[in-house]
Amino acid sequence: MNSQTIPLPDQVAVDGPVPRRVARPECYAPAKAADVIRVGVIGYGYWGPNVVRNIHALDNCAVASICDQSPAALRRANRVYSGIPLTTDISDVLTAPDVDAVAIVTPVWTHFALAKAALENGKHVFVEKPFTSTSQQAEELIELAERKNLKMMVDHTFIFNGAVRKIRELIDSGALGALYYFDSTRVNLGLFQHDVNVVWDLAPHDLSIMDYIIPQKPQAVVATGGRHLNGLADLAFITVYFPGNVIAHLNVNWLSPVKIRTTLIGGEQKMLVWNDLEAYERIKVYDKGVQITTREDVHELMVSYRSGDVWAPKVEQTEALKLELEHFVDCVVNDRMPCNDGPAGLRVVKLLEAADKSLRKRGKLICL
Repeated sequence: MNSQTIPLPDQVAVDGPVPRRVARPECYAPAKAADVIRVGVIGYGYWGPNVVRNIHALDNCAVASICDQSPAALRRANRVYSGIPLTTDISDVLTAPDVDAVAIVTPVWTHFALAKAALENGKHVFVEKPFTSTSQQAEELIELAERKNLKMMVDHTFIFNGAVRKIRELIDSGALGALYYFDSTRVNLGLFQHDVNVVWDLAPHDLSIMDYIIPQKPQAVVATGGRHLNGLADLAFITVYFPGNVIAHLNVNWLSPVKIRTTLIGGEQKMLVWNDLEAYERIKVYDKGVQITTREDVHELMVSYRSGDVWAPKVEQTEALKLELEHFVDCVVNDRMPCNDGPAGLRVVKLLEAADKSLRKRGKLICL
């Protein structure tokens, strides 16, 4: 996707006709401080306003411009951020000398071309999930970012969620014991997408969480599901196999009458339930387990069940996207490597590709 291949309107109405290329007010562009990162945002649809809001609120960051091909979207942006330059021309953002980084908040099929153009123009990149449409595209972007010595972050927002950070802490500390399983449910009614199926729409959240908290590398994927309305899979059940008999299961669904965001994680010592829709006590840790013993004179297994206390650990409440964008700016300013970098995005894309392939083959095991 670029300004040469996508037709753009000649002008955009923002409380009246405004030229497509909007001049930056002198009062809005003072001498740039060395430690202030100026970000151009491409895409102001569903997620873009959240990205703009958080960038705008950071002390060491500024929104340099907002680009969207919808005049209605730019009118919404203008009502909230009247001083920020608006444009429908992607090149205004990609080639602007005062833009240090580009946030790409557009459909996945546009990510590769936009990110590549941004990197080629010397811009750091923050790109919405999923990273790219194919693993080959992801690998090319990773190589380009390394060659240009630029930072690239994939918007895996949930790994900055306080509950997910707490789960990672519990696993790393050994509080749960050896991991047995990761079982997530992410279902609701809609929102149906016209360009991707439910796997590419909803599963990146849980796959990125899984990638963050499970130390082992996945070995194989199985996926089954169904297509009921628009020819794209609208529900899917994904199983991911890991070394050491660790297994993950994801249920993603656009056809559920209720919204559920629940993850169960079972360990040898303890188990936990994370309900992301709970206002309080989102994580509950259960001191429950099973112990199996044998005796030389008894051929059958002896099973005992342990049921102890339930406790809810304190969870950080700061907005995950705010923490993520702070991390992005810190990585750019201080030359650090993002924890959700290109390779992290690539790992999720490879899992999505495997799930898609298995889905098409009605549940065939796909080795990674």
